[in-house]
Amino acid sequence: MTASREFPFFFECAGESLLGIVSAPSEAAEVGVLVVVGGPQYRVGSHRQFVQLARHLAARGVPCMRFDYRGMGDGSGAARDFEDVSLDIRAAIDAFFKTQPGLRRVVLWGLCDGASAVCFYPAAGDPRVAGSVLLNPWVHTEAGEAKVFLKHYYLQRLIDPSFWKKLLGGGVRIGQSLRSLFSIAKAARRSSAAVEPAAGADRSLALPERMRRGLAVREGEPVAIFLSGKDYVAREFEAALSSSPAWQALMARGNVDVRRFPDADHTLSGAGEVEAVSAATLDWLVAKGFAPAKA
Repeated sequence: MTASREFPFFFECAGESLLGIVSAPSEAAEVGVLVVVGGPQYRVGSHRQFVQLARHLAARGVPCMRFDYRGMGDGSGAARDFEDVSLDIRAAIDAFFKTQPGLRRVVLWGLCDGASAVCFYPAAGDPRVAGSVLLNPWVHTEAGEAKVFLKHYYLQRLIDPSFWKKLLGGGVRIGQSLRSLFSIAKAARRSSAAVEPAAGADRSLALPERMRRGLAVREGEPVAIFLSGKDYVAREFEAALSSSPAWQALMARGNVDVRRFPDADHTLSGAGEVEAVSAATLDWLVAKGFAPAKA
């Protein structure tokens, strides 16, 4: 490991003031990692996961910056959703490069709708973006969520002996449970293709398709997709993938790597899970030539 330092600073985005924190190794590096947070949360992350990631990378020679969007954490201005933070990301990249003069490229790293925001960033027009790491990408649709619940919740309940014991003992409100099941089944039958677009009206497309299009134009840019094994968001992503030939074609490109963490939940709250994902991030960076090989 190498010596590293950490410092906060303010930078501007569209007239507002945003706070960034850089964890930097003692020696200059050409590629850094910019953490794009999922919302609504700020630069620290659940149980300090972004802090741990940044420090892990910096101690191994990779500078890392995390920051607050406008209207979030210590960022001034009005709050906005993940589809409207590309200006914030660009401003953060600009600021990151100013604090680390040796930087030439940056890898965008996002969790949940932070990963979705990474997909929406127009990286094809920003040659500084070298690649992306997407952890449990948020591809939510009502139909997609319903299908995941039917498969991974209700089906598991039906084969769980404790459920039947509770049912026979009068501990299950049958009417309420059936109404919930029928409602979810009805939602699951709705096709996300039902919101097919008029040409050029991106917001009329289903979220998974908008994200796919954002990634599809980045030909040659390597992408890592990390998926937790105990997370409905990750399951919904996999369901969207399995039902979309276009997504499957994108994933079949040689520049997309997928890694699964079977015991991890959405925010990596289990013992050692943040460390495992941090190590996997570093391994991927090394494999792609973005970070020095470990000694």
